[in-house]
Amino acid sequence: MRRRNFLKNTIGLGTVAASSTLSAPAIAKGKIQWKMVTCWPKNFPALGTGVQRIADAIYAMSDGRLEIKVYGGGELVPAFEVFDAVREGIAEMGHDAPYYWTAKHTAMPFFTCVPGGLTAQEHASWIYFGGGQELWDELYSKFGLKAFLAGTGGCNVGGWFKKEINSLNDLKGLRMRMPGLGGEMLSRIGAIPVNLPGGELLPALQSGAIDAVEWIAPYNDLAFGFHKIAKYYYAPGIQEPGSALGLTVNLEAYNNLPTDLQNIIKYAAGDEAFRMLSEMTAGNAYSLNTLLEKHNVVLKQFPKDVTDAMFKAAAEILLEKAEENEFTKKVYQSWFDYWSKVTKLSKLTELGYMTLRSNYERSS
Repeated sequence: MRRRNFLKNTIGLGTVAASSTLSAPAIAKGKIQWKMVTCWPKNFPALGTGVQRIADAIYAMSDGRLEIKVYGGGELVPAFEVFDAVREGIAEMGHDAPYYWTAKHTAMPFFTCVPGGLTAQEHASWIYFGGGQELWDELYSKFGLKAFLAGTGGCNVGGWFKKEINSLNDLKGLRMRMPGLGGEMLSRIGAIPVNLPGGELLPALQSGAIDAVEWIAPYNDLAFGFHKIAKYYYAPGIQEPGSALGLTVNLEAYNNLPTDLQNIIKYAAGDEAFRMLSEMTAGNAYSLNTLLEKHNVVLKQFPKDVTDAMFKAAAEILLEKAEENEFTKKVYQSWFDYWSKVTKLSKLTELGYMTLRSNYERSS
């Protein structure tokens, strides 16, 4: 008992309440050792490398006091059990996409991305300065968790297809990997959404279990090798214009840390929110060139009847979700109010500039 009280009250070693379901944190030579489980293959471009950067940043900024061991999807727990693993204390933190947990609460997708929604930069501005973080805290506290924005896949492409999509009819009955509300959007326009973790996508596409696949963008898609199976690459996509990722932390474990270590976790996550987008942008630029020049991928855009149907279905889904419960309605209203303002701004800033730039051909 004297040893337990000593550990409980020692500054810098963290505390765990006696009634906690968490096991006491591993402590070696003054270090706190935590586990981080993820939804991604270990060291996968941007997602996996970004997770390791978070762990390395926490270790460096804490001068080695907080050490995070990273587990790729399936190493400690299956990829789609990350949320529960952190909630139950199997690991103290996880890295995931909140829309994977829609079965937990219908508001979850708004903290990753929704079809026809915000870009990565716009989403970050809603989280940090538009009231999003406060709503995220309110939702996750019900599960004994706390989450921080900690990366993004940026704007997703429309996906890889074995055959051309010339009209809306070509999507009827097509089996396509697409999670979250994007999957619901697909279902509304006649396709059959399938939700699979990253490691299962290429075998499913190769075997014919699915006809098409959407993952992220050229950087990650090239690494998976989708171009070996599907010839047609459709972009841009509507389902995820800025898929945000979260660092999910067990709230009890987080509260038991000294304030400086809490802040180190917060700012390490925030740094990666920008850094991952930067790696993804650079990687996408180089990888797209490889896909087009080396692998002769056929780059296509969806026909207008397809994109119109997607936007219409997306808007209907969001309105319906907003009516399912009071909290989701509150999140939707905050999100939609911000969406209305920031989309007006984009015409004057990035969108306006990029439209002008795309119409100007610069000589080499």
